[in-house]
Amino acid sequence: MNTGVLDILRNNNLSITDSRKKILEMFQQADGALAHADIEKKSKDKFDRVTIYRTLQTFEQKGIIHTIPTADNAVLYALCKEACTQGHHQDNHLHFICDNCNTTYCLNHIPFSSIKLPKGFTKNRTDIIVSGICNKCN
Repeated sequence: MNTGVLDILRNNNLSITDSRKKILEMFQQADGALAHADIEKKSKDKFDRVTIYRTLQTFEQKGIIHTIPTADNAVLYALCKEACTQGHHQDNHLHFICDNCNTTYCLNHIPFSSIKLPKGFTKNRTDIIVSGICNKCN
């Protein structure tokens, strides 16, 4: 097991359980973002849907993973950068969805500047999704 997984759980004051370790390892090994269904499939019935859901919610609240909305109103999850903390996500980067393989990538190296909103509007979060063909499918 990756010692980084244990460090992440300890640093976020989370108890170390099999489900948390395995799910966090899945994120570290994934090429792109994961859906709840992806985790269910990869866990091969070791964890029930509720355990996976609660683990994802806990990781998101602690700033370990962030959510990525999709066109079909589903939610994908990806590891956060180290700057994220509980309740304060710092994931201002592009997300790229490959039209061929449907993999969603966090493009952390392409930050975007703040978007200026009209007077009276308050921003909570910004999601920028770019679609096309990824480098693996190209």
